[in-house]
Amino acid sequence: MEALDRVVKPKTKRAKRFLEKREPKLTENTKNAMLIKGGNASSAVTDVLKDIYALKKPFAVLYKKKNITRPFEDETSLEFFSKKSDCSLFLFGSHNKKRPNNLIIGRMYDYHVLDMVELGIEKFVPLKDIKSSKCPEGTKPMLIFAGDAFDISEEHRRLKSLLIDFFRGPVVPSIRLAGLEHVLHFTAVDEKIFMRSYKVLLKKSGCKIPRIELEDMGPSLNLVMRRTHLASDDLYKLSLKQPKALKPKKKKNISHDVFGTKYGRIHMQKQDLDKLQTRKMKGLKKRPAEKKNEDGDNKKKLKLG
Repeated sequence: MEALDRVVKPKTKRAKRFLEKREPKLTENTKNAMLIKGGNASSAVTDVLKDIYALKKPFAVLYKKKNITRPFEDETSLEFFSKKSDCSLFLFGSHNKKRPNNLIIGRMYDYHVLDMVELGIEKFVPLKDIKSSKCPEGTKPMLIFAGDAFDISEEHRRLKSLLIDFFRGPVVPSIRLAGLEHVLHFTAVDEKIFMRSYKVLLKKSGCKIPRIELEDMGPSLNLVMRRTHLASDDLYKLSLKQPKALKPKKKKNISHDVFGTKYGRIHMQKQDLDKLQTRKMKGLKKRPAEKKNEDGDNKKKLKLG
């Protein structure tokens, strides 16, 4: 039995709180990511890991030491680091002659590798090379995906889901307009993925709604897809399963549209609209001349009868 698989009884209150944080919960904690450098890593790979760590802080752990491992051949070391640092997302960087400037992005389910996608760096512009103001630490980004490949190809669909998982950040109950500062844009063209990072600038527009401009903030990455390791459909569905306590109970006669507007259906008995009491308005009152004409018409009808 491995040391991390043993049932550990806490001896102090601090250890007890630590173990309680790792226990299964109905509402999960914000997913943390670990950024790991392989045995051989080029300066470009090292800079990419540092810049992604700067975007992910404080929900990330950066391993500065080199770790000789090959995720596609042996996943045990990644699973060990995942348990140790309580991270369900990872980004592994390496460099060799066969696969230069290599990145492997993936996620875990129950401390076992679920999905992995290998990406090659073709072009990289680091944060420090773009001289502009940066977003504060912990800013939740807005994610934009462009390209038909994200909807057609199964590998691109999984990659899109993986990128959303990786960069989404904490779940927030409400949104403030001034807090929407960071945009991450992903474009899929053929087998290439273009990642761009922008800062949102709110300019004066002469009305309540500000004029929005995007300023390149960095990092900028041109990536090409290489190998993939995707979970089976059954395992993928199992990882998406939610506990019954979190599922909202269905209420009768209540529905919602695409925009979240709430509609209710009311069942009533049939009403006689002729007897319905409505508000009387002066503008609808009959004039004396109209009343006389109606009375005259009624008398003629009686005589004829």
